[in-house]
Amino acid sequence: MYDSQAVAQAVNQLLLAIGEDPNRPGLVQTPQRLSRAWKELLSGADIDPGQYLDTVFELDTADDEPVIVRDIPFSSLCEHHLLPFTGVAHICYIPRDGKITGLSKLARVLEGYARRLQVQERLTAQVADTIEQKLRARGVLVVIEAEHLCMSIRGVNKPGAMTRTLATRGVLRADTALREEILESMRKS
Repeated sequence: MYDSQAVAQAVNQLLLAIGEDPNRPGLVQTPQRLSRAWKELLSGADIDPGQYLDTVFELDTADDEPVIVRDIPFSSLCEHHLLPFTGVAHICYIPRDGKITGLSKLARVLEGYARRLQVQERLTAQVADTIEQKLRARGVLVVIEAEHLCMSIRGVNKPGAMTRTLATRGVLRADTALREEILESMRKS
């Protein structure tokens, strides 16, 4: 459970530890502001993102027609340095038995997992696993492309470097031709 007061106190201690005066103008409300910001940024920690896929619709269609949602923006906090990473996700699933979900639900699943301390590799797998399990999808492919501030503004200092992770499940893991066709459609503008 998120403790806003404890977070604000910790931020106050951090300001002191780095040689700042938490009582100087400009910093007086910083501990409370940062606590509110982190509560929002970590709001996915207390939810089950799979809940968004509880509502499905039946469609009279072939089971082999992929559903693709591209360029879904997201942001998350890297658990290694507590710095943001931001980017886009591309999500594809192949329905089973004509059961589909609302397109916005895919973005909600992504957001639910992104709004917690995270690493990109786990985020990609969690989104794919949840869609596969909750929708009983025949196949799932998730690609996430992100820039990590821990790499852009510190350490190696390489702004603009993008990390791409990919997770495949079901028939999209086994059928390389279909997977490549879907990946190509995700790349097109």
